[in-house]
Amino acid sequence: MNQEAFQAGKAAYQQGNLVEAVSQLVAAKQPGEVSGQIDHLLGNCYMRLGRYDEAATCYADALHDSSYGQSGALACNRGRALMAAGKPQEAIASLTMATKDATYATPYKAYQALGSAYQALGDARNAGVAYRNAAIDESNPRPAGALAKLGGCFMLMGRAVDAIEAYRTALDFATPADDQNSVYAAMGLAYVAANRLPEAADAFARATADGTYQLSAEEHAASEAARKALAAKSDGPSETDALLAAAGYGTAAGIDPLDPLGKSGEFMPSPEDTGFFSVTEEDLVAADKKNKKVRRKKKHTGLKVFIVLLILVIIIGGGGAYAYYRGYGWPTAESVSTGLFETASSGDDVSSYFAGSLSATAREKIQEALPADIKAAEVKGVDRNMRESTVLVSVTLDGGGSQNYEVGLVRDGLSWKVTKVSAVYASQDGKTAVLSNSDNSTSTDGSAAAEASSASVDGSTDGSAA
Repeated sequence: MNQEAFQAGKAAYQQGNLVEAVSQLVAAKQPGEVSGQIDHLLGNCYMRLGRYDEAATCYADALHDSSYGQSGALACNRGRALMAAGKPQEAIASLTMATKDATYATPYKAYQALGSAYQALGDARNAGVAYRNAAIDESNPRPAGALAKLGGCFMLMGRAVDAIEAYRTALDFATPADDQNSVYAAMGLAYVAANRLPEAADAFARATADGTYQLSAEEHAASEAARKALAAKSDGPSETDALLAAAGYGTAAGIDPLDPLGKSGEFMPSPEDTGFFSVTEEDLVAADKKNKKVRRKKKHTGLKVFIVLLILVIIIGGGGAYAYYRGYGWPTAESVSTGLFETASSGDDVSSYFAGSLSATAREKIQEALPADIKAAEVKGVDRNMRESTVLVSVTLDGGGSQNYEVGLVRDGLSWKVTKVSAVYASQDGKTAVLSNSDNSTSTDGSAAAEASSASVDGSTDGSAA
């Protein structure tokens, strides 16, 4: 190595004189010499000059210097250079190599570039896997960007509900440096695709609230469709239906929620068509129990992202789709039900547990009926399906004794929200009477017995006896 030329090249690079830096660094290498140090810096010069093929060659040369190390960073840089040169397939091989280097301090950079490479090839599934890995990397200071990209991948796969959850999580971790308006706009499209128009209108309103974001043509059409749908009063087909169709969206009635693209040919899509991972029902219930307390805390950013995204991808796996169909969610109906009683007993606000459709009166009635002091809340049975669930909860009171409650829930994305809480009593004739705390009237003549007894009471939590 010609040290004088090398030092001159470094100095020129630091001063931004890239042409001079290239000249000096090329002169610094002896014929046939392998130098990771020189080639690494030379590759950086070519990248900044827009000479991407030459940059990729330099990074590849640097990788041949085993004494230099930094294989992860070099492979990542080479992958980026190949992407910039319009060679995504070659970039994938180099970026994948970068992710395999256990000594690479910032693998999220490689995963983010890998996601872009897969997207360039039209592979939304593997792009989503890459963006997910970028988001859960503890070294990633701004996971919101990767989460927003993950949401885009879900949309490309026709998984609007999952896209919504990804965008929500992106907003949770957004910093002032992140473009939150574009995330809100993307989330608005996802809400329209999921036929959740009130939320869509709110998301679009947030995207444009400060006047700095201009909706794209697609976003504007979807925003107008959502706005007019909310203003429409008729029950039949309306102008809104035409607007939705023009924006590229259908209605929920014509879509199989487990196979919205209609590609699997089956009611239950196969893992090959839709899956990131395959997660069993038992895994979901076990994860819910293990992470019950962790979900309530936000101190550990990487861990929270991991937990949230683990559940995000459950719906995509073949086993996860089956779990969704059987009525599982995150949090599960069981944990939402027991959490309602525990939160009320601690004196905290329980409004986050309620479905948005509940009236103020219904909310007040439920809150009044919840016991103030309890020792424990235990699930005794579950009757669930894809859209609605009923959970039978036995509450042990501080003053002694216990009381059974029936909790009605509806699906809210991947989670569940409470619509009804009813105290369940045994009447003298052995039938079950339900004291309703929703907008419905009280029944004590046994007419509610069938509904109350529909939840199994064998202690099963897998829904098999329901």
